[in-house]
Amino acid sequence: MSSSMVASNKQLRVVYSFPLRLGASRICYTAWQQVNGLAAAGMNLLVYPASLGRAVPAGVRVSQTLEWGRVRVPYRILGTMRAIALHDRIVARRMEKLAGSIDLIHVWSLGAEETLKAAIRLGIPTVLERPNAHTRFAYEIVQKECERLGISLPPDHEHAYNAARLQKEEEEYRLATRLLCPSEFVVKTFLEKGFRRDQLARHIYGYDESVYFPDPRPKAAAAGLTMLFVGVCAVRKGLHYALEAWLKSPASKEGTFLIAGEFLPAYRERLQPMLSHPSVQVLGHRNDVPELMRKSDLLILPSIEEGFGLVITEAMSSGCVPLASEACTELCDHMKTGLVHRVGDVDTIAEQITMLHRDRVLLAKLRAGGLELCPEITWTAAGKRLAEAYRETIDAYRQPVASSQNLTPVTDTDSLKLEQYTPLDGASR
Repeated sequence: MSSSMVASNKQLRVVYSFPLRLGASRICYTAWQQVNGLAAAGMNLLVYPASLGRAVPAGVRVSQTLEWGRVRVPYRILGTMRAIALHDRIVARRMEKLAGSIDLIHVWSLGAEETLKAAIRLGIPTVLERPNAHTRFAYEIVQKECERLGISLPPDHEHAYNAARLQKEEEEYRLATRLLCPSEFVVKTFLEKGFRRDQLARHIYGYDESVYFPDPRPKAAAAGLTMLFVGVCAVRKGLHYALEAWLKSPASKEGTFLIAGEFLPAYRERLQPMLSHPSVQVLGHRNDVPELMRKSDLLILPSIEEGFGLVITEAMSSGCVPLASEACTELCDHMKTGLVHRVGDVDTIAEQITMLHRDRVLLAKLRAGGLELCPEITWTAAGKRLAEAYRETIDAYRQPVASSQNLTPVTDTDSLKLEQYTPLDGASR
């Protein structure tokens, strides 16, 4: 029996290591939903989170590394990076005792180096989650855009250049059997940095259909569009491009642009003249995002670099049409489930907003296209796809000779030059 048959016919035994509070916000929420999806896909899961913020499905074994009863390692005192490193060392030591009873280890960046080294010694294949683009690429493109805008990032900002962090992440890239990439954009950033395609495994993130769903009532006819931005209001998300495009479009005369998210202070100051326009409403951090999406016509995400853009799937499932840059997930399929633009192309974004402002039939068509796709992109569906990536990784690990015959050269035409994703030279200042 081939190894692929063995992998597909048995329940995989997977260790899932997450160095933060599973079930909290942002990537902690993503990781928690992955665990739920993997459990639904039939994985035999042993989860090692630093701590647990939400319950996981019955049958999923959990062992917290940095919390014991009511005692939790104080991240603020120890420091986040030291706490993450401690989690990594604890998981690595536990792997020694589990040798022979694990098929694969799933780890997350910055909390994985020692675990990955232990897995290599023990002969266990590994996958490293890459929720964003290659970190070196992200640093470079965000720094370039900050310089263009005249903004300095705080030293502790997640996209401020950090040589030690970058070195650690790149070492983890090197040690992992495969890197889990949630979009083709992420794949391209790694291909451009010299990785082979067989080192990269594709999967997707999803949405929670119990939270994000369309309003069953038909949308009331309105003269103006409602466009929504959701997320951290930082340079990498390209909100400045969205504002410029909105104000160039006649939609701004009758419609409303809602901005839900917290601002980097220097960024808000730079954008204040546009934010003060009467059609723009800055809402700050909101807990009613699903309802905002149901009430909005468009969701704008003009990121200059992105991993996936969870808000895109969440918007589509809420009946809100996404307008996304090429740096976002390909699930926003141009003229089918949404509209896509080149990074920094303000004129095209403005034209797209105007087109949907004037053509409500097209708006309804795109809305229907997104809703039709939704059953394929839930967190349950994402769990099944991730389970497939696990099996493919195990199979390739067991058959290195066979897998090497299917390598895609870095120079393959599918590896697009990332100059396409840098802001256009003619972009509005």
